[in-house]
Amino acid sequence: MRWYLTGVVLFMSLLMTNALSTTVDKLLTYHPPFGKALTAFLLILPDSLNKTLVMAVPFAILLTFSRMQSDNELKAIFASGVRPLSLVWPLTLPFALVGVLAYFNAGTFVPAGLANWDRAWFNIYDQAPPPPRQEKYTYAPPGALYYAGRVVNNEGSQVAQLKGVMVQRGDETITASFGTWDSQQKTWTLMDAWIIQPGKNPFQQLGKLVVPQNDTLRSPPLEAKQVSNAALRAALDNNTLGRKLRRDYTFQLAARVADPVTPVIFALAAGLLGLLIRNRAAAFAAVLVFIVCFYVLWSTMPGLAGAGAIDPVLAAWVPNLAFLLLTGVLAWRLR
Repeated sequence: MRWYLTGVVLFMSLLMTNALSTTVDKLLTYHPPFGKALTAFLLILPDSLNKTLVMAVPFAILLTFSRMQSDNELKAIFASGVRPLSLVWPLTLPFALVGVLAYFNAGTFVPAGLANWDRAWFNIYDQAPPPPRQEKYTYAPPGALYYAGRVVNNEGSQVAQLKGVMVQRGDETITASFGTWDSQQKTWTLMDAWIIQPGKNPFQQLGKLVVPQNDTLRSPPLEAKQVSNAALRAALDNNTLGRKLRRDYTFQLAARVADPVTPVIFALAAGLLGLLIRNRAAAFAAVLVFIVCFYVLWSTMPGLAGAGAIDPVLAAWVPNLAFLLLTGVLAWRLR
């Protein structure tokens, strides 16, 4: 536990160095009240804490076992008839509690902190946060298709700005660079639209072209990392998300279950590996390899899941499955 707490402090300090330097820089540049700067700094702490809780596991176990190896304590234990695997499984108990803490932190405090992070900085800059926007909006009622590359609207506003608009109604296609969406009147108003009809050359209608549109104007969904577990489940149940956003939400929800399991799997893998390490230098090297290998998998999977290259739920569990496989190999080696 002493080494684990040391690892938590060490890795938290490393992760927060960049946030701290950014906070100090903005503090000197914009001269905000100290309370504002402190609030912005503290909002990122829950996210860093979850990463730290995981990274400190192999750090603590490998260094502890390396000391026991150098002091011949493990040799004495094995000579007394204790099986190597009997030393490892009890390590899962304290880190299971760490996983429970990480689960509640990931589903509650992390999304709330990330959602307020940008607002805190705009407050420091004395600027209003940019209005929410939705990319690649699509609505397809029977016999028609409405598409906008971007929809921008202030929260609670009845009118939104449209960019990159295309409307198909029957055989007619209408395109425009800009337009507005009036949700109360249920219309799209397109500016200087081009109209394509069968058997005719494309022509441009200068000025405004009003097109009926019966969809409901909703606030764009938040980034998956900024949404609580309950809100993620509700959004997925409502079936109103686009395919990519649905994959992102599904991955995030699965990752918030998979990531808290990581401390337990790390405890098993690091414990088994620690029984094979003979000195502290090798233990430090193993800590680096552990963290780098896990980080590569952990940082790659969200992109693959969002692109549809791998099932989002499977992608969330791939890092754990890889280290669970390593655990099996090490357990077979020490059986």
